[in-house]
Amino acid sequence: MTKIAIIEDDQVINQMYRMKFEAAGFDVATASDGEAGVAIVKKFHPDLILLDLQMPNMNGVEALSLIRTLPSHKQTPVIVLTNLGEEEAPDGLRKLGVHSYIVKADFTPRQVVERVKHALNIR
Repeated sequence: MTKIAIIEDDQVINQMYRMKFEAAGFDVATASDGEAGVAIVKKFHPDLILLDLQMPNMNGVEALSLIRTLPSHKQTPVIVLTNLGEEEAPDGLRKLGVHSYIVKADFTPRQVVERVKHALNIR
């Protein structure tokens, strides 16, 4: 089963995406801040990470920087899922190997699932 980690501090959004991905046949683990997200990635070993940028304790860029130091996750696809427009995104994101960037308000949950399937070459 394909594994997805959702690192998102808004619990409503977090649970909505968990349900949507589980319904689509994915194994899902969630975290509500960057620090917990890094721990989830270490333990769960997801095939793809959905990552919010603005979170308490540790933001998404800091979390992704740590995730990229893990040998098993240097190449794990990461899709940023945020309310920040791409022009407002931190400069370092591309260097950290972000696969794609999704502004939450511009995509339905179904479209996000389709984007993830595309990134993982799943039909």
